[in-house]
Amino acid sequence: MNEVNQTRVTAFILLGLNNDPHLQIPLFVLFLLVYIMTVLGNVGMMVLIRMSPHLHTPMYYLLSHLSFLDVSCSSTVTPTLLMTFASKRSSISVLGCATQLFIFMGLGSTEVFILTMMAYDRYIAICKPLMYTAIMNHSVCVYIVVGAYLVALVHALLQTTCTFRLKFCRSNEIIHFFCELPPLLKLSCSNTSLNDALLVFVAGGFMVSSLVIIFTSYIFIVAAILRIHSSDGQRRAFSTCSSHFVCVTLFFGNLLFIYGRPSSNHSMDKDRVAAAFYTMFIPMLNPFIYSLRNQQVKQAMRKAIGKLCVARWIFHGKAHVAIFP
Repeated sequence: MNEVNQTRVTAFILLGLNNDPHLQIPLFVLFLLVYIMTVLGNVGMMVLIRMSPHLHTPMYYLLSHLSFLDVSCSSTVTPTLLMTFASKRSSISVLGCATQLFIFMGLGSTEVFILTMMAYDRYIAICKPLMYTAIMNHSVCVYIVVGAYLVALVHALLQTTCTFRLKFCRSNEIIHFFCELPPLLKLSCSNTSLNDALLVFVAGGFMVSSLVIIFTSYIFIVAAILRIHSSDGQRRAFSTCSSHFVCVTLFFGNLLFIYGRPSSNHSMDKDRVAAAFYTMFIPMLNPFIYSLRNQQVKQAMRKAIGKLCVARWIFHGKAHVAIFP
């Protein structure tokens, strides 16, 4: 019997988000629509930033990478969720699970760094406007983004390697809709103290240091805004930061809820709902938050729509002339 219990797991079964058979089709349709909106919104934001010369600034350069990370994260997770709704459960190989965990953790860690640097960018723009172009030039932005991706990939590789060195022999059923770290550790029959330490000190250290930088930046930003005598100037300064602050609150709030609690306090049902929110709903909401609360993005959208309408009118006009010379 002991030998049977120690059989190595070769594949995992993802149990999905909800086991109620009456909700499978409605949830499938809901999350498919959420995914479509996420792709359209984030790809549209990247194209808009690329096409609009007045958005070629460090802030929007970082925002374009945030959109890329959001659509990539959602594309990593959503297909497995949709499969669990279609078949009630989904099988994934150990290698596939490791790959999904690595990509997910790499994208999530990079997003932490990008959001942090966006806060620093706003701090420089508002508190040190005369030095902004010297500090946040294109080369610095490229180095920041490349460094964020490299550090995040090293972190993801470390977490994934240390996770899949463990033996999984208790069960192969993951009470989740994708290969997430906490439910994987619960399946291990090995000593997970090293993994817990990495999760607390490395991943937790990244989050805490990022939050310290973000909130320190916002303390200086608010202090600088309050020194502005014009109410219109204060409103414009707040509007450039409010979108980012909302995104930070949503993103870090969910991460702290899942990773900031002791493993003994984890509830898989609550964790699955929180994971669905930050892997699918937040990526869908981010482009809308930035487009609805940012005048420059609104202006770029109006110009882009105007160009499309003009191009469509010219095309139809030429087609009409060709048909009826």
